[in-house]
Amino acid sequence: MLTKAKDKQTSYEFVMLEELVKEDHLLRKIDKYIDFSFIYDEVEELYCHDNGRPSVDPVVLFKMTLLQYLYG
Repeated sequence: MLTKAKDKQTSYEFVMLEELVKEDHLLRKIDKYIDFSFIYDEVEELYCHDNGRPSVDPVVLFKMTLLQYLYG
């Protein structure tokens, strides 16, 4: 069945993510003290450099798993 969107966005809202997260939030502390760039070195040999589709950033995948562990 083909449906068409009735409501279209007609206005914009600008939101600053810095204002949404408290200064003393756990995730800000993790971001401040942990450098996740070591993950690139750990997974480099698992990815092919000249074949296949572009991958999802392994740091993003790790952070998503960490969020899932922390917040269910």
